[in-house]
Amino acid sequence: MGMIPGVGKSIKDIDIKEDAFKGVESIIQSMTLIERRNPDTLTPSRKARIAKGAGKDLAEINAFIKQFDQMKQMMKTMSGPAGAAMASKMPGMRR
Repeated sequence: MGMIPGVGKSIKDIDIKEDAFKGVESIIQSMTLIERRNPDTLTPSRKARIAKGAGKDLAEINAFIKQFDQMKQMMKTMSGPAGAAMASKMPGMRR
């Protein structure tokens, strides 16, 4: 839990069910290596294949991809000057 500075103490007592990430895992395992490395290659037909392989519907695949894109954008923001300013205001966050 010590991977994110300042967060470890606040989430160490949270109980996460073992199967909480199985849906995400099945989506990722249904992707090819190229798709995992570059999600921009995901065309509608590729998304349909992933959905079928993961036992999910297309809406779940699109939601997963959207969530991934949002996380990617947040990480990009946090690594820049705006993120450094934001992190300096959070207790336990140091660069």
